[in-house]
Amino acid sequence: MDETQGLMTKGSISKQLLFFSIPLLLGNLFQQLYNTMDSIVVGNFIGGNALAAVGASTPIINLLVGLFMGIATGAGVVIARFFGARDAKSVQDAVHTSFALTLIAGGALTVAGVILSPALLKAIGTPAEVLESAVIYLRIYFLGVLVVMLYNIASGILRAVGDSKNPLYFLIVSSVLNILLDLLFVAVFQMGVAGVAWATLIAQAVSAVLVLALMMRSKGMIRLEIRKIRMSRFMFSEILRMGLPGGVQNAIVAFSNVIVQANINSFGAAAMAGCSSYSKIDGFAILPIMSFSMAITTFTGQNIGAKNFDRVKKGAKTCLFMSLAVSVVLSLSLLVFGKYIFRVFSPDEEILSYATMMCRFLVPGYLFLAITHTYCGVVRGAGVAMVPMLALVGNMCVLRMLWIWLAMPAFHSIIVVYLGYTLTWMTSALTMVLYYKKGNWLHRYG
Repeated sequence: MDETQGLMTKGSISKQLLFFSIPLLLGNLFQQLYNTMDSIVVGNFIGGNALAAVGASTPIINLLVGLFMGIATGAGVVIARFFGARDAKSVQDAVHTSFALTLIAGGALTVAGVILSPALLKAIGTPAEVLESAVIYLRIYFLGVLVVMLYNIASGILRAVGDSKNPLYFLIVSSVLNILLDLLFVAVFQMGVAGVAWATLIAQAVSAVLVLALMMRSKGMIRLEIRKIRMSRFMFSEILRMGLPGGVQNAIVAFSNVIVQANINSFGAAAMAGCSSYSKIDGFAILPIMSFSMAITTFTGQNIGAKNFDRVKKGAKTCLFMSLAVSVVLSLSLLVFGKYIFRVFSPDEEILSYATMMCRFLVPGYLFLAITHTYCGVVRGAGVAMVPMLALVGNMCVLRMLWIWLAMPAFHSIIVVYLGYTLTWMTSALTMVLYYKKGNWLHRYG
């Protein structure tokens, strides 16, 4: 792999962001296929309760994995900055420290997830008819959480040096494998929810092996050598400084989603299944937003390292325009065709009504998500991790919880839950726009 091809410090900004984002988008698309295929197979071959069980597990997975994923993002920012400055030794130290941290965190999360699965599912009010299947799915997922973390840290390192294509290729292989194993384990072997979970675990393990093999064969700055995996005190502190705020943000926002899920659960299994169905499509719809955000983070980090400050601001404007344009197209498409798409998960009319209602309330908020995540990506790339954390936690967690706690007793309608998303996306966008315009995120560099 020629790492110089990943430099984004010169050339057309729009082309670099687009060509970097497309593999990210496709990669995220195939990543989303894991859970979506699980839901399609479960909903059609097992039933609504099983679909609800898979949906109940999602916010808990996001909660426990979210902390590490923020740290992984921090590692990518650190590596992008040193890569932009062409500091090979620092890149090497950061790479091996990242893997040492991943192995420690992955082992701890595996043990915690397996032990705590029943208690966590009960805590969010998972109905009795769903609980047993949800525990099975969640425990099997956490048995393989280390390979998920290894894949994500390795892919984040590749993206930090401008390589978004190889992670895509590996995800295509593992996603196809996941689909085949889903059908084999559930439709042929009749393994139920456990079959879906094992299919996902095996497919994710394959993607991890492939990306690790690439890094171990690399001749450049990011070469991974097992004997060099150890903690560098300086890099460990840098990664935590950049990543811990994002990790705490992910975990707290995910916790707020657990509370949201508990409120959804109170409306019964059909509501759980319907909201789970929409959440899978929602995951696809916001992929362009997240992909552009990841691209602008790498772009900003590299250009900060190269001291191209004017280019950073031009990149932010270009990225925002691209993200908004794609969001408009996807939002209109979902509003028109969403009710037909949801039928792939379940033919049950009650489940479909909940999914369609959620779509109508959440889709208009995607424009605000595009604004929020573009500016969050820029300031994270510039080394400011605390502000995005406070903005997203304050709005998507604290404000959303206050809304639900105050409005739900008064109206007791699932619409209250739906509105909580859109309202807090609006306030998040306003917060980040104000900080981008008025804050000192770039001035501290010169």
